[in-house]
Amino acid sequence: MRNRLKRFPKQGYLGGVCHGMGEHTGIDPILWRILSFFGGFAIIYIVLWIVLKKGE
Repeated sequence: MRNRLKRFPKQGYLGGVCHGMGEHTGIDPILWRILSFFGGFAIIYIVLWIVLKKGE
């Protein structure tokens, strides 16, 4: 079964989206946070926060 993209609000800082991206891609969530907030992906982050299902 494929590793589906989810957000992990209990393990992340704000909405758990970057932690979910890290789990999905195998890249450290810190790098996803840097890209999200300093790379201009804040709008995509908010959309993913709304759309993604919560993980465990």
